[in-house]
Parts: sequence; C-alpha cells; structure tokens
Amino acid sequence: MADRQHYRERFLLCLILQVLLQGSPPHTGSSDAYTINCTGFDLYGVDPAAFQSVFDRKAFRPVINNSVPTLVNISFTLSAILDVDAQIQLLTSFLWVNMIWDNPFISWNPEECGGLTKISVAAKNLWLPDIFIIEFMDVDQTPSSLSAYVHSNGRIRYDKPMRVTSICNLDIFYFPFDQQNCTLTFSSFLYTVDNLLLGMENKVWEITDNSRDVIRTQGEWELLGINKATPTLAVGSRLYDQIMFYVAIRRRPRLYVINLLVPSGFLIAIDALSFFLPIESGNRAPFKMTLLLGYTVFLLMMNDLLPASGTPLISVYFALCLSLMVVSLLEAIFLTYLLNLVTKQPPPMPYWLHSLLLCCLRATDCYKRSQRESRGTGPNPIHLPGLMEPVVMAAWVPGSSEARLNGDLGSTRAPLEPQAQGQLMVNLWGTLCLILDSLLFWLYLLFMSSSLITVIVLWSS
Repeated sequence: MADRQHYRERFLLCLILQVLLQGSPPHTGSSDAYTINCTGFDLYGVDPAAFQSVFDRKAFRPVINNSVPTLVNISFTLSAILDVDAQIQLLTSFLWVNMIWDNPFISWNPEECGGLTKISVAAKNLWLPDIFIIEFMDVDQTPSSLSAYVHSNGRIRYDKPMRVTSICNLDIFYFPFDQQNCTLTFSSFLYTVDNLLLGMENKVWEITDNSRDVIRTQGEWELLGINKATPTLAVGSRLYDQIMFYVAIRRRPRLYVINLLVPSGFLIAIDALSFFLPIESGNRAPFKMTLLLGYTVFLLMMNDLLPASGTPLISVYFALCLSLMVVSLLEAIFLTYLLNLVTKQPPPMPYWLHSLLLCCLRATDCYKRSQRESRGTGPNPIHLPGLMEPVVMAAWVPGSSEARLNGDLGSTRAPLEPQAQGQLMVNLWGTLCLILDSLLFWLYLLFMSSSLITVIVLWSS
C-alpha cells in the first residue's frame, strides 16, 4: 500500500509539471518565443525548417495582439511614362513599388549566424499586404515568382515592378503646351484603419529625384514633380487609409511645333503675301485656291497628331487660319469679278460711293501722290483685263480737279465725250477696287496678328 501511494504521488507530480511546462511559453517574452535558431546558416545555408512556423502563419496578419494595426510604409519610383491616351483618358506608366512592414514572428541573432542580417524569401511564403492602386484600369501583370528581403529584426521589404494603366483626367485645351496632373492612390482592399495603416518610406522629394534619375523615356513627356496627400476613404461605416500621389507631367512640344505650327505659319504667311499680286492680272484667285487646297491636305495629313477627343486650342487656331484663307479667296474672287464687270460694262457709281472714294483718297498718301502727279505729266496707268490700253486713275482728269474735290460728279461728266466717260467710270471703279484691296489686306493682317497673339498668350498662361 505504501508503494502504491508513492507511485500515485509521483504520477500527480509529473502531470502537474507537464501542465506547467505546456503553459509556460505564452508567459515568456516574444523575442525569445519567436527567435529563429540560425546556427549553421553561415556554413550550411538557410534551413527551411527554421522558418516553417513563419510560413505556416502566412494566411494571417502577422501581429501578436490583433487590436494593433500593421504599419506598411510605401514608396515608389516612376521609371517610365509609356503612353498618355487623351481619347480614353488613360496614363500608362512603369513603377517600382516598395512596401516595408514588420513581422514579429521573425527574428534571429546575427552574431549566431556569422553576421547574416537579411535573407531573401519567396514572397509566396509570406503574408503580403493587399495594397492596390485605385486608379488602376487593367489586370495586374506583376510576376508571381518574386522574393522579399527578411531582416533579422523582423522587417520585411517587398519590391515589385508594375505596369500601371491608370485613369487620368486629361485637359488637352493647351495642347501641345499642356501639363497634366494624374493621381496614383494607394490603399488596402480588405483592411480598414483598425487593421492596417499606410506610411511613407521616403520623402516626396526623394521619390521625385529618384524618378528623374532613373526615368527612361526622353520622348514626348517629362516629369515635373510629385506631391502627396493622405485622405481617408469612407465606405459606409468602414474607413480605409490612403496615400494619394499627384504626378505632374509636361508634354515636350518640339515635335508638334515643327510638324504643325511651322508649316501652318508658312502657308498663312504666303497667303498674306499673295495680296501683293496685282489684282488686275487675274492670278491671285487661282494662287489662293491652290494654297487653300494645300492647307486642307496639310490638316488631313496632320490629323493623326492632334488629340481625337476634346477641342484643343491649336484646332481653334487652325480653324481661324483656314477661315482667313477662305475669306481672302472670296475677296480675290469678288475683286476679280468686279474688275471684269467694269471693263466690259461699267455701271454708274452712286453719289455716296463716289464721295466716300474721294474721302478715302484725301485720307491716304494715294491722294497726295495723285495730286502731285496731276501737276506733272499725269498718274501712272493701271492695266485692267479686257482693255487693249491702260487707263489712268480717276483722280486725274484735265480741268475737273476742283469739281472732283467738291464731290460734284455731274460737273465732271458734262464736258466729257462718251468714250472719255467710260474710261472715267473704269478708273473710278478700278480705284475703288484698289482701295478695297488695301483695306482688306490690312484687316487680314490685323485679324491674323490679333488671333496669333491671343493664342500665344493663352498658351503661355
């Protein structure tokens, strides 16, 4: 009986010790409980069995106290601006996204591992934060066979390349001197602010400088700067932490200036210089029609370089240039028709029009020149279509200068023969055509200059 009592006491003692030993790990420090035995890593390599307990926890957020949110620090590098599609409002860029967080279940003593402070682990074996870009409009094609660096203090750094096609509200009014401001908003899809918070790994100016240093595209777009904001997204009663980056880019206009603005400027300048062609020769209207046809073909060929959506300022400028060329062609056709009409059957000039013509002659150097020439051998003749001989301008008719200055058209016609009266009518209408041509030429230059200055001021603003 004494031996049986002795064995029973020993059994109870062993049972109590076993229970105490099983309950002791939760009361020990976390640094001791989750320290990985890395002995031999420097000699035989990393032992996968040492991290097996960590790999088994990858389905759960790595925290000891579930009420403590995980802090994920985010940074990125913009390495390329691949495309900006103004028609469907999309920006395609290439990013290197960096995410850093702490895993309290991973730690080891570097001194016991030959100075090993970090190792690379396949990302599929670790818990990864579900960070995504809200403006992302495509399928994430990030390779799945990536690795993450695990440090001895439990800090994990995960870098991944991303081709990001994001929606961007593009304003093309100032094309090709436009600047765009697109946003890249990082947020969690699942975890609210109670479980996951976002922070910054690098300063914004560091992200900007790194992106400018490594950016590969030197073509149409250049990076101006990157700014950030930290709004909170509210979905019902749930709050999600966010970091919003504003990426400012500017178009390089050299291609469009050379291919669009310079040829258009040459054509409109040639059209303005065509006013120096004599209107009585009849060559101005065909020349302007050829220019108008060439400008239309130019716009059709350059249509691919213009944005397909919206109404940029350069399209308004081209429309103004085309309108000016059409108006100048109509003016040349009208004056040619009027000159041909007066050479065949000149109609009588109304009294008010004759008076206005004399007023215009008084107000211009043309009148003074005609007065000086009337004291000499007479004015220079002009050649009108349909006449074998040139006729003189209406300002010079012997014996009638006083009557013309007074606007008395009847006293001018009285002493003249019918042939002389016909020549006088031709001269009057020819002078009127020349004055109209000069007036329309200066109006053309004024409107073209004001339109060009207005467009340049809008572009520079």
